[in-house]
Amino acid sequence: MARRKRLTLPETGSDPLNRDGFAPETKSMGGLGPGFAPPIAQVAGDAAARAALDEVAAEMARARAEGRMVLRLPLAAIEAGWLARDRLGPGTADDPDMAALIESLRAHGQRTPVEIAPLPDGGYGLISGWRRLTALAHLHDETGEARFASILAFLRSPETAADAYVAMVEENEIRLALSSFERARIVARAVEAGAFPSEKEALSRLFGSVSRAKRSKIGSFLTIYHALGPALHFPDHLGERLGLVLARGLEAMPALADRLRAALEAEPPASP
Repeated sequence: MARRKRLTLPETGSDPLNRDGFAPETKSMGGLGPGFAPPIAQVAGDAAARAALDEVAAEMARARAEGRMVLRLPLAAIEAGWLARDRLGPGTADDPDMAALIESLRAHGQRTPVEIAPLPDGGYGLISGWRRLTALAHLHDETGEARFASILAFLRSPETAADAYVAMVEENEIRLALSSFERARIVARAVEAGAFPSEKEALSRLFGSVSRAKRSKIGSFLTIYHALGPALHFPDHLGERLGLVLARGLEAMPALADRLRAALEAEPPASP
């Protein structure tokens, strides 16, 4: 029986390249070479990539429209006075709460975005986050650092000014304890701004999530706001019990408001 002849490759030493410096020719996919994708596969891959990018772009647009995307905007683009604010207080570095916020932003940066709404003429109106905006502006004026020249914000799209006021009050009710006078004040200011036709409707909309008894107490402080308003130097320190007694007195004795205003103007208090 004849022995089969064994085939051997040409000896090239340890170098896989041939003497001319080129690798031996290999054939794949009908001679197109290794790793070569046929045109139909490349077209399909490009179409899939474009579809994925379109989907990402559409989702980003939806996130922006629905207020789920955090934007970074220059401080100058935010109109802080777009809504009457519901929070009293100096809002300066002399205020202990504001001083603490300033130092937190200085050390850690802004962690919680503010809420804004687009304005018809360009720019954005501030819904909530007035203290954060004020603190960043203070830091930028003090340091000149670029990191304090912009603010993180969620873009909201309230249909009416009333909706914007509701959003502001709801956010602040969660984040900080407003005084009864501050709650009454924003009810009156929202009506003065034309967001609501009456204080009764404003009270119902702005504080619809609280109990009827609490809304009634806020209504009592509305009496104090209208009767004494600017004459009160520290109205946010007016306790609920004393405020309710004062409101009943103002309703029972109309002349009491004039007497109190005269006394406060004659001897302005130095502290709450």
